[in-house]
Amino acid sequence: MIYLNSGVKLKTEVLVLGGGPGGYTAAFRAADLGKQVVLVERYPVIGGVCLNVGCIPSKSLLHVANVISESKEISVAGVDFTQPEIDLEGLRDWKNKVCSQLTSGLAGLAAQRKVKIVQGFGRFISNNKVVVEHHDDTLEIEFEQVIIAVGSRPVKIPDFPNDDPRLMDSTDALNLADVPEKLLIVGGGIIGLEMATVYSALGSQITVVEMQDQIIPGCDKDLVRPLLQRIKKQYENILLSTRVESIKAEKQGLVVSFSDNENSVQLFDKVLVSVGRQPNGHLINVDKAGVNVDEQGFISVNKQQQTNVDNIYAIGDVVGNPMLAHKAVHEGKIAAEVIAGLASEWQALTIPSVAYTDPEVAWMGLTENQAKEQGIAYEKGAFPWAASGRSLSIGRKEGITKILSDKETGRILGAGITGTNAGELIAEAVLALEMGACVEDLALTIHPHPTLSETLGFSAEMIEGTITDLFLRKK
Repeated sequence: MIYLNSGVKLKTEVLVLGGGPGGYTAAFRAADLGKQVVLVERYPVIGGVCLNVGCIPSKSLLHVANVISESKEISVAGVDFTQPEIDLEGLRDWKNKVCSQLTSGLAGLAAQRKVKIVQGFGRFISNNKVVVEHHDDTLEIEFEQVIIAVGSRPVKIPDFPNDDPRLMDSTDALNLADVPEKLLIVGGGIIGLEMATVYSALGSQITVVEMQDQIIPGCDKDLVRPLLQRIKKQYENILLSTRVESIKAEKQGLVVSFSDNENSVQLFDKVLVSVGRQPNGHLINVDKAGVNVDEQGFISVNKQQQTNVDNIYAIGDVVGNPMLAHKAVHEGKIAAEVIAGLASEWQALTIPSVAYTDPEVAWMGLTENQAKEQGIAYEKGAFPWAASGRSLSIGRKEGITKILSDKETGRILGAGITGTNAGELIAEAVLALEMGACVEDLALTIHPHPTLSETLGFSAEMIEGTITDLFLRKK
């Protein structure tokens, strides 16, 4: 770690602004390719939002939530556990240890590659210089090439009482200050529903409000239906096609007014606002470097991750949706390789999405909604997990595996999975699409039995008309 000292200047071949998954990947790849690299990160440790206040801590807490849920559900098999006692301090410590283990490992990898790390917030002063600020100290860094990987931040709604600690964003929710008795989640997207999963398992009464007519907007309704049916039984309320009109901070709690007449005004102990993230493009003075940034804060790039300024590249959340760590990682490698003179560009055919809810929801490629909107002729195979021996043996039957294929060529267009470990299972479908596989390839691939992975093969067999685990009437 390089400590800032006002007046000191630093020079490097490649500067990476932001140490999240995309940023540290770009820095490490550039170093591996022989470049001198400096990485600027605002946190005391690298890892960015993902490792510090995002993906990793949330998945750690979701694991705990899953264990709690399974301990209750196994009672149907004649096994009963006592009610768990939640030690919040112990839970926070465990979550933080998981994050620390990963971030310290990254620090070691940076040292092995001789990547210099500077803590602070960097802002451009020209197209080849940034100033990094940390407390009262500053450091000027001159670079030949720079990769912007500054990510995004939670959207705050101006009319809400954002200064009240009872109004949380995702970072606040992951800090686990307490377990509120009544918790409102504003936004039925992936992050909101993952936090709902955690707090419900810990004992909160959950209400979810979503402006759209379904949870996880953008995902096919048949994929989110099993999740919706399950959480309807667990949560206090799920309000769809409903807006939050106002939130007022009162001594007894947060008073929330809804557009839904039947649930017009309610009192909550805490409210989590999870209505999306906004890019940090406007926070780093890129206009002083001549880089184009749109009104939202997104920076436009080409297939080489290059901005309109030749020596400036950008990756991750700040270049556009989807705002996913695995997308940023891929883009980080491309940027580093292009800077090193390699022939590299964005060629990925799909970016998988996963909601780590219970059950998990994962999808990739073309959704059925998109196929209909674009007038694409497709075949669909949707295998219900109620017919999966493996799913039934773990006490779950609400899942579904769906494959879409081109009606004429049989090429796989998209896939979706809802159920236990859907996030792990979707990778096979991603590979199949990237390799140009058709449904026959998946149908003829021998999957281990009994597994959840074989549901992909069964879905392909449904399109092929060769399935024996279900009876399909002839068309």
